[in-house]
Amino acid sequence: MDFNVKRLAADAGTFLSRAVQFTEEKLGQAEKTELDAHLENLLARAECTRQWTERVMKQTEVLLQPNPNVRLEEFVYEKLEKKAPTRMNNHEMLGQTMIESGNEFGPGTAYGNALIKCGETEKQIGGAEREFIHSSAINFLTPFRNFLEGDFKTILKERKLLQVKRLDLDAAKTRLKKARMADARVVAEQELRMTQSEFDRQAEITRLLLEGVSSTHAHHLRCLNDFVEAQTTYYAQCYQYMVDLQKQLGSFPSSFSNNNQSPVSAGASISVPTIPVSASLPSPSAGRASSAAAAGFNELRGSSGSRKARVLYDYDAAGSSELSLLADEVIIVSSVPGMDSDWLMGERGNQRGKVPITYLELLN
Repeated sequence: MDFNVKRLAADAGTFLSRAVQFTEEKLGQAEKTELDAHLENLLARAECTRQWTERVMKQTEVLLQPNPNVRLEEFVYEKLEKKAPTRMNNHEMLGQTMIESGNEFGPGTAYGNALIKCGETEKQIGGAEREFIHSSAINFLTPFRNFLEGDFKTILKERKLLQVKRLDLDAAKTRLKKARMADARVVAEQELRMTQSEFDRQAEITRLLLEGVSSTHAHHLRCLNDFVEAQTTYYAQCYQYMVDLQKQLGSFPSSFSNNNQSPVSAGASISVPTIPVSASLPSPSAGRASSAAAAGFNELRGSSGSRKARVLYDYDAAGSSELSLLADEVIIVSSVPGMDSDWLMGERGNQRGKVPITYLELLN
């Protein structure tokens, strides 16, 4: 009991001595031992690393999950050590909506089929986004968080202990200055040597930890490379998905009139041709040819006659009222009163049905 009381008294005395030393330093009434320049630079670099690591991490979290409510929910689940519920991301929800609407309009219609294809692509992009977020969380955010919650907390702890040892050292220096009796000076000198040794030892421990921040920078650089690689893969996947989708949509006729399409069963599908898409601008001669072709179709629609036409691309009829076509074959086309301007009546022997003019080239 007496030992505990003495220990508590000693601790209280030490705490009071540190408080007095700290207060007098703030008031300019006591000298303060300054850390060497190298150690000060290491401390400043560590603090800078902490600040920017936090900022980069937070902004990355915003990039990966823009919704603050969802981020808060995920944070709560993480603290409770529970798995957050799986939810569709925005691309997946859009894709699901497009697919459902396409099925409602009918997969056999051009619009319905296009909606389904767009929806499937949006779902693919959503899956790529999910993989990107998962990869970035593991290979980029986790190492940053581990540094802040692990290594830097250890640095903070040792830095605070170094501050305590410095206060003890300066308090011992003050007591030595105030000692008048020889015995008191001997005790003060012994205390100063002891506090100086403890301070030097703690400064060395802190220095070693702070120099380890260089290794942290090297590790975070590797993590940054992983993050950039994950972004590159994600954006490349999205680009390829959209290019493929654009090719599919480019194979549809330029316009369709759903009013002239016969209803088909929900399980039916239409086959679309592959139309080459040129990246260059059309030449003047191509523009004149296009104008001439449009004039030819207008002339045909204004007469009661018929013309020969060459089929440009394969076309599968979407209903019994349409005529399937094969590329490069020649058919007879004519205009029927009341028919949509994008369609003509086609004849091949005894077969007869509607054909889209975008698949045709009138012959002289």
